[in-house]
Amino acid sequence: MLRAVFDPNVFASAVLQPQGPSGQLLARFLRDASFEVVITPAIVEEVMQVLTYPKLRKRVRGNLSPDLWFEDVLALTHIVDDRLPPGVAKNPGDDKYLAAAREGLATFVVTDEPGFLAMYEFDRVRIVTPEVFLEQLATPPPA
Repeated sequence: MLRAVFDPNVFASAVLQPQGPSGQLLARFLRDASFEVVITPAIVEEVMQVLTYPKLRKRVRGNLSPDLWFEDVLALTHIVDDRLPPGVAKNPGDDKYLAAAREGLATFVVTDEPGFLAMYEFDRVRIVTPEVFLEQLATPPPA
């Protein structure tokens, strides 16, 4: 089964645009568990912070509570320890996603951050957009 690490913007985009690629990914994760999401306590903290931004909360449609929604998502994730590799990403803040992927045996980090995407791959972990990960889910596994 595929395992992926999502950066906070993927979660925020899913809340703001449920029909968009990030929203489709999280809906699919919650609906049919066709892949696993790996997360660390540091990533949880960052996502919770992002979901409380007043700018984000103003744009949420309907009566969705972003933090309660994230708690539902979190209940289904695979939580691993925070073990940071020494500065491998250009942005040191991105190291935690690579560490989560390594620790949780994930093969993808999903982000829409151009600088992080430029890294493309690290230690057999592909760094891809939500759109590319959706395509990967649609591709049948090799026999």
